[in-house]
Amino acid sequence: MKQIAFALAFTLVAPAAWAADKLPLSQISNYLNNMKTVQTTFTQVNDDGSLSTGKLWLQRPGKMRFEYDPPNSAVVLARAGTVMIFDPKSNQPPEQYPLKRTPLSLVLARNVNLNQANMVVGHDFDGTATVVTAQDPKNPESGRIELMFTGEPIELRKWVIHDNAGSQTTVLLGPLNETGSVDQSLFSNRKRSGSVDR
Repeated sequence: MKQIAFALAFTLVAPAAWAADKLPLSQISNYLNNMKTVQTTFTQVNDDGSLSTGKLWLQRPGKMRFEYDPPNSAVVLARAGTVMIFDPKSNQPPEQYPLKRTPLSLVLARNVNLNQANMVVGHDFDGTATVVTAQDPKNPESGRIELMFTGEPIELRKWVIHDNAGSQTTVLLGPLNETGSVDQSLFSNRKRSGSVDR
């Protein structure tokens, strides 16, 4: 289950025009700060090549829910500064990690500022998209997050977690649905929700 703990990563693949040039960090920060509530489906590509699918809900700041499809059926919650992993195959209490000890905290922060000193360790343009690699300057040992953005309009397309053991995990998402509100019970218990349109 620890693999899931470090697999809090996703790619938003809703159709969008490709970026024509490298996006400035200030514009990317503004985009993330304006992203409030999101729901979608995902396919997770683990470091060993295995795949998992499920549903994702995100509410900034500080909340996220990954709900994995069977046979995994795990639920991962991020809220109140803590990441909790519920394994339906275990009789033990959920594993818990401080959110600030995962690169995910950079995206869920109340105020995203990619211009902060020592946060961005890579800012490149691959010909089609801007790729930003960031870390928590206060906890660099917690790993890095790689974000890929296209422009016109700006959209987050890819999010890869690189942990401190050298492995990486990518999650590919279906259409991104931004909503005005999210059922708050999704972030308070492990009970499985209803379906999300794929």
